[in-house]
Amino acid sequence: MKSKRKWSDVFSCAIEGIIHSLRTERNLRIHVLAGILVMLAALFFQLSLRDMALLLVMVALVICMELMNTAIEKAVDLISPDWHKLAKIAKDAAAAAVFVAAIFSVLVAVLLFYQPVMNWLGMN
Repeated sequence: MKSKRKWSDVFSCAIEGIIHSLRTERNLRIHVLAGILVMLAALFFQLSLRDMALLLVMVALVICMELMNTAIEKAVDLISPDWHKLAKIAKDAAAAAVFVAAIFSVLVAVLLFYQPVMNWLGMN
């Protein structure tokens, strides 16, 4: 019979995954820093709560995709330590998921920040 894990164990594993990924994955650190800067800019420009919520969702999406990319890369490396065409395809697809999420996050940010920035620059 499988033993039941405590909730604290589940959270502990998740936190360990985040900490390990932050320590070892440069791109994750870059995305987290970018997300913090975007949220500070949202506060500075006093974006609406709805716009800030949308930005948070986009930041979370990119960070989640980066974590999934890391997980896929590590699993592929474990299964196929030598170069293999299918391993490359899996890693490239995971990286592409991060890229697509990041591009759409930038597009959302441009749409949300355009008017406030134009007003701040006096170009309205």
